[in-house]
Amino acid sequence: MHRCKIKRKDKRRNYASGGNAKIMNEKPKAFTFIEDFTAELSAKKLVFPTSLAATMKIRKALSQPDISNDMVARIIGTEPVLSAKLLYLSNSASFNPQGKKITDLRAATMLLGFSAVRNIAISIGMKQLAENKYNGTLSTQMDGLWRRSLRVAALSMVIARNYTKLSADKAMLAGLLHDIGKFYILNRAHHYQDLFVSEKTLWDLVDQWHTSIGAAILEDWEISEDIHDAVMEHKGYQPAPNSRPGLIDIVTTADFLDAHFVNESLEHLNWDSVPKSLKNLKIDPENIEALMQETRTELALVLKSIS
Repeated sequence: MHRCKIKRKDKRRNYASGGNAKIMNEKPKAFTFIEDFTAELSAKKLVFPTSLAATMKIRKALSQPDISNDMVARIIGTEPVLSAKLLYLSNSASFNPQGKKITDLRAATMLLGFSAVRNIAISIGMKQLAENKYNGTLSTQMDGLWRRSLRVAALSMVIARNYTKLSADKAMLAGLLHDIGKFYILNRAHHYQDLFVSEKTLWDLVDQWHTSIGAAILEDWEISEDIHDAVMEHKGYQPAPNSRPGLIDIVTTADFLDAHFVNESLEHLNWDSVPKSLKNLKIDPENIEALMQETRTELALVLKSIS
């Protein structure tokens, strides 16, 4: 286990050093952004918002009397930073001296207790309020990315629950974090507005760097290996024939289906060219509509819980 962790840290350093050299040659201005990111990563200052409004709604929802542990886990699961922070704390020596591995949000909230969860949510929310002010196009982009992450998270949860024996909560977290690098870049972009003269410049940087930055963030947050792999490797993933479906299959499928979920375009889906993960999970034309309907219900419940 220790060897694996060292390997991942080495990989993080490669992302930072090798990528820096490349972008310094191609985009000198953008290099300033990456250089500052590397410094922040080294100083472990990676608390950033996904949706400030969502965090404030979570804070309010967690103050409801007689709220159930299941509902607390569901609400927490709508915010990547809070989710990762609680999982990290639940596996720390201070809160978990027995060292029993905690991998899902329900178990984390049971271990930490509602009071600690509320306090952590409030502290993250207040930090967001103090440090981050979005406006205009960036606000729209961040909100759109947050909503897409919620949809992929809901799809992942439903797929895990119906087509595998894997933890639905863990699948939801993997779906929620699948674009975490993009969140970071968009969050930091408003501090460097003079570097991004157009949306294209910004999104070129997002496309080039979000995978590398996402890997570094997951490493810094000490996200479990299986979630890390699902987040980092789902693009273009090809499962081995007759392999047992894993988190990577779930996130690959959820990420692919999201566009059809939004556009309600399942009738145009070419089942001969869908990712192999769908076939590995045994998702087909006969059961896809039921999956989508259950996802709509799940997503509505999540959004209602923080409204």
